Amino acid sequence: MDESSTTSHQGSDKARAPVRLSVATKDNTPFVPGRRVFFKYRDLGVSAATGGRMRAQVMSAISGMTEPTGWHQHLCEAQFIYVLRGWLELEFEDGTRTRSVPGDAILIPGGMKHNEIATSDDVEILEISVPGDMRTKACDPPGH
Repeated sequence: MDESSTTSHQGSDKARAPVRLSVATKDNTPFVPGRRVFFKYRDLGVSAATGGRMRAQVMSAISGMTEPTGWHQHLCEAQFIYVLRGWLELEFEDGTRTRSVPGDAILIPGGMKHNEIATSDDVEILEISVPGDMRTKACDPPGH
């Protein structure tokens, strides 16, 4: 086997630590603090395995939302959400408003203003962010 076939999985940036194998199960993935009080967050070990370059977690409703989160943006490159169960309503700065159900996915560019309007009482979402340390910043609604 030539060298290119054995190292291609590591990418071209030799300065970064390699991505490590991580196998997440319900038994070995802890709940961690998160952004919203109505969700519980299960860390899937991706941040540790990638040196923080990305994060994956499952967000499960403790209860449905009682009011919108308010307009905010995430300080990251991208946030990806995939609905596993229930539903989620979002609105975006470009006027898009969506109700996402199981099997639906949304890629939100970093810095894009959005507002979570409502969720079902049983919503469960896979969320991935790049980089792993995604911060949230409240902002004015679009056009203000």
